[in-house]
Order: sequence, then C-alpha cells, then structure tokens
Amino acid sequence: MSLYDYRESLEISKGDPGFRALIMAAMRKADDINVEILKTAYPEIWSELFARHYADGGILPGEKP
Repeated sequence: MSLYDYRESLEISKGDPGFRALIMAAMRKADDINVEILKTAYPEIWSELFARHYADGGILPGEKP
C-alpha cells in the first residue's frame, strides 16, 4: 500500500459505504488474480454481483425497483 492508497481509502470511507458495496466495488476493479481471491473469500457477494450485472437495471426477479 502507498500513502496515496491510504489517503484515497480515507476519502472513500467518508461516504460511509456498506461493506458489501465496498467488496462489490473491489470486485469490479480487481485484476484477474485479485478477483479470484475475492470470489473465493466472498462467494455469496460474487454471486449477487454477477446476477445483478446481467439483470436489467440490476434488479433481480421478485424485487421491486
């Protein structure tokens, strides 16, 4: 980690995003190796991200917009 990364993490945290949202964002930004690590650590979050990515507007069946 660099000082830049640390300071950027402070800025991201100011918005108070939820943990699952942070993990989903990390999965979106990750390279091939790191996405595999995240998928292994958080398979349920990966499944939801994958499903929502391919769902119209990110809305899963049975959900109201």
